[in-house]
Amino acid sequence: MAKSINELDLKEACIQAAREVIAEHGVEGLSMRDVARKLSVSHQAPYRHFPSRDHLLAEIMRRCFEDFAFFLDFSSKAYEADALRGMGEGYLAYASEKPLEYRLMFGTPWPEPASHPELVQCATYAFDLLRQHLLKQHGLHVDAHQKAEQEALCIWSALHGLASLNQSHALQHVALSNGVREHSQDFMMGMIRLVLTRRPR
Repeated sequence: MAKSINELDLKEACIQAAREVIAEHGVEGLSMRDVARKLSVSHQAPYRHFPSRDHLLAEIMRRCFEDFAFFLDFSSKAYEADALRGMGEGYLAYASEKPLEYRLMFGTPWPEPASHPELVQCATYAFDLLRQHLLKQHGLHVDAHQKAEQEALCIWSALHGLASLNQSHALQHVALSNGVREHSQDFMMGMIRLVLTRRPR
């Protein structure tokens, strides 16, 4: 591990060890016993901070969503003239640079949401960044909230599709013309912008 248990408190050490177990064996292979074994502590030690495996997994996922939201927010502010493009590029960059975290957020069954409100809050905030940006563009339109949410879901679905395809092995074997995959991100953002600029009034 990058840091020994002596350099971190037990809670942080458990989170770090759990991420390593997931990276090595997938989320299905995560157990409290494996975390304890990796840290060379008693099997009961991780339970001092996490009542169950699901609580440990929920905290890891919460941190992923928190980091993801920061990525989106930072990227949107970096593009002052086009915050939406910034968020889109931030979304795809996060998926590319942190594939394990991305799969945990969007490819892993959630622990019972009612038992982990902090996870739900962080996940919702990431979506709210996009929803609120679109809502501002609709102004006082009578259906502004509904339209902004429909657009947000459409954009999120498109970005998620491209991010997932980029991570898949299947796309590597699809015969694409030169430059198509390399420029897919710019094309995607251009299409999203085109749809939004032609939204019905």
